[in-house]
Order: sequence, then structure tokens, then C-alpha cells
Amino acid sequence: MDFKTEGTLVEALGIEMVEMTEGRVVMTMPVDERTRQPFGYLHGGASVALAESAASVGAALLIDHEKELCFGLEINANHIKSKRDGIVTATAEIDHRGRTTMVWTIKITDEDGALICLSRCTVAVVQKK
Repeated sequence: MDFKTEGTLVEALGIEMVEMTEGRVVMTMPVDERTRQPFGYLHGGASVALAESAASVGAALLIDHEKELCFGLEINANHIKSKRDGIVTATAEIDHRGRTTMVWTIKITDEDGALICLSRCTVAVVQKK
């Protein structure tokens, strides 16, 4: 699968791919001036962008690109712990693979493995027109 990042939110936030396998995607993101909120901590929206990116790539690995597209349909996130700098890692794993939807759980952790954010993302699978 071609994973284009140039000119995307993924590039703007410094998100990098670590692992892409069937049913599992791992990505990293720096906690820096691009991803902090005004008070100096990791922005919850940046965590959500990382989580949805990981789930969307994971879903894209599982569809028939000749006939289907996939899009984030719903996402929630529980922000467990704050972080000021360093790197966070999102690990997305599939929980449900249906014909029209997939559900992914994404755990975002810090360098020590501490849970920063726990997210669930539903991805819609639609037929190309």
C-alpha cells in the first residue's frame, strides 16, 4: 500500500510509521511545538489525530482498493496522562472487521510504556462509485 504523507496532517504533526501488519499499526509522534496546546502539554487533538491516522492506515491495509475506500466514522479518546516533550507511540489493533465497518482500539504510550491516551475508532468501508 502506498502511504503518502507529503502535504498531509501526518507530515505536519511529524507522525512516522513504525509497523504496518494485518490488524496492527504502530506510529510515533513527537511532543513538540507542533503538537502541544498553549499551556505546554500534548494537545488532545494531536493524540486523536495520531489515533485516527493509525486506525485509518490499518483499515486501508484490509480493504480491496479496486472497489473500496475507508474513512474515519467515529472516534473517542480518554486522555489518561499529560506529557510535555518526547515521543508518543500509537498502537492500533483491530477489534471488529465487518463488511461496512471496522473498529480499532488505539493505545498511545510514552517512552516508558505509560498509557497517555486510550482511543477507539470506527472506520467506515464504502464502495467506490
